[in-house]
Amino acid sequence: MYYLQIEGRYPLHGEVAISGAKNAALPLLASTLLCATPVRLNNVPKVADVQTFMKLLEHLGASCTFENNQATIDASTVNSTCANYDIVRKMRASILTLGPLLARFGQCEVSLPGGCAIGQRPIDLHLKALEQMGAVIEIKQGYVVATALEGLKGSTIVFDKVTVTGSENIIMAAALAHGNSTLVNVAQEPEVVQLCEVLMAAGVPIEGVGSNELHIQGSGQTLLSFPEICVIPDRIEAGTYLCAGAITNSPITLTHVRPDHLRALTRKLLKMGFGINETKNSVSLVPAKTIASVDIETTEYPGFPTDMQAQFMALVTQAKGTSVIDERLFENRFMHVSELTRMGAQIRLKGHSATVQGECSLTGADVMATDLRASSALVLAALVAQGTTRIHRIYHLDRGYEDLEGKLAKLGAKITRLSE
Repeated sequence: MYYLQIEGRYPLHGEVAISGAKNAALPLLASTLLCATPVRLNNVPKVADVQTFMKLLEHLGASCTFENNQATIDASTVNSTCANYDIVRKMRASILTLGPLLARFGQCEVSLPGGCAIGQRPIDLHLKALEQMGAVIEIKQGYVVATALEGLKGSTIVFDKVTVTGSENIIMAAALAHGNSTLVNVAQEPEVVQLCEVLMAAGVPIEGVGSNELHIQGSGQTLLSFPEICVIPDRIEAGTYLCAGAITNSPITLTHVRPDHLRALTRKLLKMGFGINETKNSVSLVPAKTIASVDIETTEYPGFPTDMQAQFMALVTQAKGTSVIDERLFENRFMHVSELTRMGAQIRLKGHSATVQGECSLTGADVMATDLRASSALVLAALVAQGTTRIHRIYHLDRGYEDLEGKLAKLGAKITRLSE
């Protein structure tokens, strides 16, 4: 077991290169199950979730290699349709194998998923959509057992609420279905858009990409051939480093980013008094004369992402005035509050709302990470805290951030990974 030790109150400066997006890489890895030929993915982040997903693909019979952020997957050799509990329990995104396995083979068994304990994220929307496409779904001994022996049939599916993994699963299923599918109330996240773009490049006709309604012409179970893929930059990693610069009120520059994917975040930073300078693939943060408070409500893209709520909560402890954060997507995503209060943060919770008093003098403490994004919030708080902070259970961080301590150290942070 490892922990991070951070000595606070050091200014940051310089550049940091943003890695490929974990949340884009995972559905793209799942989509290789639709392919008859090897697929090469570039700019794949070296994080635990990616490694776990590749182990799952290997368990299914695929051949996988990973070197220098390049993954090559050959799913032509897949000989199992059972995604077992031992692997799936480690990562919720494993459910993304359900759609492509069922569409390709007409049957599969996928364990009910695990992952961060940030609230209920049921897969009922996935299952309901697959049933509309002709699948028979049963839950047996903790597994989703799905059959569609004549293949999935194109259908009109209206998602009751926006679901990112649900959209991705059904997009992949529709790509191999018999006939045309119309998907309504689809997630519009950049990661969903890239999945659609890759499928289109493989010859799957899709209309409406980037909107909340897609029209997909299925291949009738004919397997696909993908071109080489470059995973988009990680907008959540980028946002986390912008918050690192902001909480220390330091000038930093992010490279290898998509500024258009960060608009919800940079708009909030501008309201707080920071300057933002952009080029085609870089974003620079200019320190604020005074850090102003800001109110935040999480919602689906292009709104403010729930995956940045914890980081901004840490940031607004240093703002002048009171900030209110409404978490509208996950009911348990305030678990980092108790750890931030250990460091001196003044936060009052009421239902799905957190009221944060600014201008807090944070002090170093021993704290415990509870989920992936909560971990990064504690790192940010430690950067500005007086004294030394030790963050335990950082395996959560390793699920989604590539070399976080190395990148922060390059910016000037005093951060070390140590063994418990």
